[in-house]
Amino acid sequence: MSNTDISKIRNVAIVAHSGAGKTSLAEAMLFNAGVINRMGMTTEGNTVMDFDEEEIARQISISSAVAHCQHNGFSLNIIDTPGFINFIEDTRGCLRVSDGAVIIVSALSGVKAETEKIWKYACEFEVPRIVFVNKMDKENADFNMAVSEVERSFETEAIPLTIPIGSGPEFNSVINVLDMKAYEFSKGSPAEIEIPSDMQAVVDEFRKKLVEKVAESDDNLLERYLEGEELSADEITNGIREGSITRKFIPVVCGAATSNVGVSSLFDAIEMCLPSPEDMARISPIKGTDPKTGDEAIRNPSPDEPFSAYVFKTVADPFAGKLTLFRIYSGTLKADSTVLNSTRDTKERFGQLSYIIGKKQEAVNQMGPGEIGVVAKLKETNTGDTLCDTGKPIVYESLNFAEPIISYAIEPKSKGDEEKVSQGLNRVLEEDPTLRFHRDEESKEMIIAGMGQVHIEIALAKLKRKFGVEVEMHAPKIPYRETIRKKIQVQGKYKKQSGGRGQYGDCWIEVEPLSRGVGFQFENGIVGGVIPRQYIPAVEKGIIEAMKEGVVAGYPIIDLKVKLYDGSYHSVDSSEMAFKIAGSMAIKKAVQDAKPVLLEPIMNVEVNTPEDTLGNVIGDLNSKRGKVQGVESQAGGNQKINAQVPMSEMLTYANQLHSLTSDKGLYSMSFSHYEDVPSHLAQKIVDEKSKQGEKSEGK
Repeated sequence: MSNTDISKIRNVAIVAHSGAGKTSLAEAMLFNAGVINRMGMTTEGNTVMDFDEEEIARQISISSAVAHCQHNGFSLNIIDTPGFINFIEDTRGCLRVSDGAVIIVSALSGVKAETEKIWKYACEFEVPRIVFVNKMDKENADFNMAVSEVERSFETEAIPLTIPIGSGPEFNSVINVLDMKAYEFSKGSPAEIEIPSDMQAVVDEFRKKLVEKVAESDDNLLERYLEGEELSADEITNGIREGSITRKFIPVVCGAATSNVGVSSLFDAIEMCLPSPEDMARISPIKGTDPKTGDEAIRNPSPDEPFSAYVFKTVADPFAGKLTLFRIYSGTLKADSTVLNSTRDTKERFGQLSYIIGKKQEAVNQMGPGEIGVVAKLKETNTGDTLCDTGKPIVYESLNFAEPIISYAIEPKSKGDEEKVSQGLNRVLEEDPTLRFHRDEESKEMIIAGMGQVHIEIALAKLKRKFGVEVEMHAPKIPYRETIRKKIQVQGKYKKQSGGRGQYGDCWIEVEPLSRGVGFQFENGIVGGVIPRQYIPAVEKGIIEAMKEGVVAGYPIIDLKVKLYDGSYHSVDSSEMAFKIAGSMAIKKAVQDAKPVLLEPIMNVEVNTPEDTLGNVIGDLNSKRGKVQGVESQAGGNQKINAQVPMSEMLTYANQLHSLTSDKGLYSMSFSHYEDVPSHLAQKIVDEKSKQGEKSEGK
């Protein structure tokens, strides 16, 4: 059995917008827990959690990192998550395996759009939360503003457990509302001091609110409280814990991560207010599927249950190979054991088990329920897979990550490196399920897609650093289409005689436009055997192949119906090839004469923006030929805009939206339909395609 007391385990994700101080807070927590003897700084690139070269260079977290530590008899896994919008799908993956979250709210900037989005992720997984109001040591820090922002943005009641004594560069003390004592912090260690007399009334008011909230959570307590009876310290503590775990309110503590003020109070709040794996299983039972029967299967967080774990992250380490990070939900896992990957129905051999501390590992012989660990060199296992007992299989539901919102075409700087690019990017994709990479059959381009330009730039930087391949990126070609506007009948006749057996195929087709999105329809209207049955599929094949390249600008032809209604054949010279060519000739002639038009892809766009930038965002969408379908109010004073916008106008929208909304706007995009390209733009597209053709021929 594992030696770790399950009730003393806390798996805690630190979440917030980029720049709120998540990595600095994790650093202070590790210092207080004795894991490190000196606090690093993100500006100096020497923190435990931000160890990737790109993170150090950009001074932002681009990937989640885990650090195991012990504090006050508790075993904690601290998960430092990204807050930059391009990378918060990784944060969502971490919340999937967390039992609690610390949401950092800056005392300077309050709650930003990224934090609101992360809050929704925490709601999705029913993760209890506490708030740490950070940066109280900065000029203009405002604790009350931050608490008000929490209540407004998250539509939940905030209950401060600690409040600051002052703010600004001299800030170093907080008041604990629970025990009604004040503490001054020197190098992270609290020393009791007197509560300032001018704050006593404020503290009393916070204390009253806290006790009232605890009393409201239990009818018996409420009755006693209303009768004037004092609640005991244990009743108050238990009430706060129960209210936090059941998400009836959100506890708030305050401090300053970089100067290590209030961090020990945060530890107390984590241990008191956030759940153990056992608590979490009571709130949200551990459910999966039995792969043999398809029935629901449930596991309990007990070391005596069959082993099961979920893989939440994969890291391509240049020295250790592929690292697999997992959270154990039930049973006990021992080093040098064989487990089943039930997602892929394959067995995996585990070697050394380890706890994680940033980029370092601490070897252990076994792990139990609720623990987070890492193992190297699993062959088949990827993010989202379930690992379990070979005799008692279970499959946990994998996360469906959001689809990429921006794409770029890439080409290697050195000719002949296409294979290296493909192999290297597939390795990079192993550790980032939000990246996509494929070769576009239509444009013949290599396409990489991600959650934003920075996301893609960092992926390509990894490609260069780890695999020695450099690429250039540019906007991908827009997948325009062509169609027709009128009904027409034409003949396609192919006749070739060159001595001996010739070639003869003759067909009459009727072509008419279809509604947008219907696609291609073929109707066989031949009667009387004027074209033998065996040649009719060849006519259809010739038409389909010819439709891959239109007559306006060479783009595929869509949304039309072709009826084959007449023709003739030669008993000796006719063949499938001849009728295929005849069909191709017929459709090309028909499209040419049936008022062909160029179509462009239109995207459904959903934009979330603060109220004060709504007008600018709508104006910008209108300037992009967008059509706003509606505006809906959202929690926290934000507005959601639903619009339809041509794809060609959206290629760099992520950067533009961030500029328009001071990084507070978010958007998602999906394909809707095709529409006619305005005539003044269509000619530019045709001319550009013609130039590209000339360049290709000149090579």
